[in-house]
Amino acid sequence: MTAGKFFAIFILFVMGCSVCEAQKKTKGQLQREKQQNLEKIREVEKILAETGSRKQNTLGELAALNQRIIEQENLIASIKKEIAFLDGEIGENNDIIQALQSDVEKLKKEYRSMLFAAQKANNSTTRLTFLFSAESFDQFIMRLRYMEQYSDTRKLQAELITKVQEELTGQIKNIESQRAEKNKLLDEGVMENKNLANLKQKQNALIKTLAKEEKKLKRDLENTKETIAKLDKMIENIIKEELEREAALAAAANAASKASAIALSSSFAENRNKLPWPVGSGFISQKFGLQNHPVLKGIVIKNDGVNIQTPENERVKCVFPGQVARVAYVAGFGNTVLVKHGEYFTVYTGLKDVTVKPGQQLTPDQEIGKVTQNIEGVPELRFQIFKNMQALDPQGWLRNL
Repeated sequence: MTAGKFFAIFILFVMGCSVCEAQKKTKGQLQREKQQNLEKIREVEKILAETGSRKQNTLGELAALNQRIIEQENLIASIKKEIAFLDGEIGENNDIIQALQSDVEKLKKEYRSMLFAAQKANNSTTRLTFLFSAESFDQFIMRLRYMEQYSDTRKLQAELITKVQEELTGQIKNIESQRAEKNKLLDEGVMENKNLANLKQKQNALIKTLAKEEKKLKRDLENTKETIAKLDKMIENIIKEELEREAALAAAANAASKASAIALSSSFAENRNKLPWPVGSGFISQKFGLQNHPVLKGIVIKNDGVNIQTPENERVKCVFPGQVARVAYVAGFGNTVLVKHGEYFTVYTGLKDVTVKPGQQLTPDQEIGKVTQNIEGVPELRFQIFKNMQALDPQGWLRNL
């Protein structure tokens, strides 16, 4: 057994352990991702249950069901990732097992040869002849040391065989555990796919039911459009007034005040993709921009913000330091609060129990009010971000949950 051979086996062993540790970390990340998916599912399930209990067959219920399906698909995707990862682990462990089995056979073969040579050398006459045939005393000492080292090498070889066999046994147990875990995940995947199929059946049934109420949906849509038009006009006027007032103040302000306003705007701009959500839980039920109506074909809805469907009485929080510019009320939407952040504005619509007043300075996470129900009886917040008069997509500013 050469030192190089021993070193190669040692390196293989160490590399196997290192790979294992690296994989555990990645596996942990995948498991956390799955856990987050399960938490989101529980959150949406709660909203779906509340929505369904208040009023059956609503667009809010459909939105919650659609989100529930998205989260279910995300869960199935995370399970597939875990299975793929385990497949990779099993493949790597198979390679390690094959390498260890090969090494054990080679080590045993070498050990048998060493034992055979040792048996021949153990003959006292042979040993003495070998020692006393030395041409000098130094050579005699070297031969004696060689025989001692040869004996030590046999012991080391036997210990190495034991260690490699132990590692081989451990790897076999590990791969058996991984296969059992994979089978469990496969069963879990089958169950979750059945759940997904059931959810899609409910979705199709709800869409068909809502489609039968086309006249009512169109009438409700027209009413909602009129209310949103009033709301948007009100927000536009408030922002315009605030900008004019700010311009007048800026003209008379000193350099320090101007610098402070510029710094606040700059700080807000730097927080793209970093702003906290205005509610602690919920999901986006209607995105920014032009969206197809979820039931009525050919109908497009325009949204200058995002609608966030939440549980009942969810707290609404300020997302960035700023000053309350206005608190207003619009029938059908509840209260609206505009918060100014330099040249940026955040708008929170669909509130009850408003806890702030105009001119008040707000800090991040400070409560503004609680979410109220919309016309359908669904708790929903309409959240908007403006830069001066320009509406921005809030999803581009809020951090990922």
